Amino acid sequence: MNVIKHRKQNRLNGFNYSSNGYYFVTICTKDREKYFGNIIDNKMVLNNIGEIVNTCWLEIPNHFPNVELDEFQIMPNHVHMIIIINNKSNTKNKSPVGNKYFCSLQNINISWQTKLSGSLSSVIRGFKIGVTKKCRTNNNKIIIWQKSFYDQIIRTEYSLYFIRQYIHDNPLNWESDRNNFNNKNKV
Repeated sequence: MNVIKHRKQNRLNGFNYSSNGYYFVTICTKDREKYFGNIIDNKMVLNNIGEIVNTCWLEIPNHFPNVELDEFQIMPNHVHMIIIINNKSNTKNKSPVGNKYFCSLQNINISWQTKLSGSLSSVIRGFKIGVTKKCRTNNNKIIIWQKSFYDQIIRTEYSLYFIRQYIHDNPLNWESDRNNFNNKNKV
């Protein structure tokens, strides 16, 4: 008998991921391979691919004018970031609700709305594609990213403070990080 394994839904059901707000995102590499560099003396030292990741991070607002960058940390096999979506209602030709081809984003029953332009998913997809394309132009024929990403909607200043601190301190905590496969204390 063929059993189809269904993946757990990653996004909050019914939430509009193109709405204004702060989003904490973690993206891991495929099979948690250490593609981006190493932690040396509690600091992240980027290799060539890590530098490409950093460049693509800084380029996000050029491709997504509704996005602001906040805290960011590249680790050997994952990245943490805080992305701010800020759809200004007075921006010329940019409406935070709906678009030319689809019905209003206010309809929370539309499961595909997180894939629309300007949503968190489209920003992450663009970031991952940008990194992959730049790596492939440098003859790196690797598959860098795992499928999907982890996100948390940041709802309070208190949460924002602690998530920023967590991201900032991540290199200091690498030895006990669950993404560090060299960690002997891993569950």
